[in-house]
Amino acid sequence: MSDSGEQRWLLMGDNRQVAVDQDGFLLVLGDWDVNVAQALALAENIELSAAHWEILMLVQTFYQQTGLSPATRALVKLVAKQAGSDKGKSIYLMKLFGGKPALSVSRIAGLPRPANCF
Repeated sequence: MSDSGEQRWLLMGDNRQVAVDQDGFLLVLGDWDVNVAQALALAENIELSAAHWEILMLVQTFYQQTGLSPATRALVKLVAKQAGSDKGKSIYLMKLFGGKPALSVSRIAGLPRPANCF
């Protein structure tokens, strides 16, 4: 659960509404599914590809094991270890997820805001 304060609603194509905070992070992590991920990505002008899903699944597994959303440095190291050094680079992640990949990845994966990410 985020502590950003203001609640907003993400409107889904199936007429569901999903509660998010003012920064677009889910307020109820259990609301996350593939459709929610796609809607969150579209809100950031990202069309999810297999490359995106690879990173999202790595981060979700990391969160399940540790209870943490990885900040940028940890995200780069995690991707390098799990998906290969060619993908474990900030530039690769920024091409997929924009200028603040740790925030975008966590938001789209339905995870809390990473600690130390502003």
